[in-house]
Amino acid sequence: MLDISNRKVMQIIEYGHEIDRAENELRGFLETLNEEEQVSLIAIMWIGRESFAPDEVQEALATARQEASTPTADYLIGTPHFPDHLEAGLEALGMTEEEDED
Repeated sequence: MLDISNRKVMQIIEYGHEIDRAENELRGFLETLNEEEQVSLIAIMWIGRESFAPDEVQEALATARQEASTPTADYLIGTPHFPDHLEAGLEALGMTEEEDED
């Protein structure tokens, strides 16, 4: 379904909560993600902010793929409360650390 590990999303959330001091680390980390991981990350955030319901994950992924015109780091950092939305998205999707296979 999603092509990003929970561990990576949790790392991005940590950086997001410390954005004032960790923006460079966040940008560097996001640059290491492949395109599918970036698309999955945006879909999780959208689900967390309730732009899509958890059962609309495929639609969220397709929309993220189609609308990708801004670098992921710029998009995330420009989105208010993005770490909170990522946390809510993981929870809404039932994704827990224990389920992570990476």
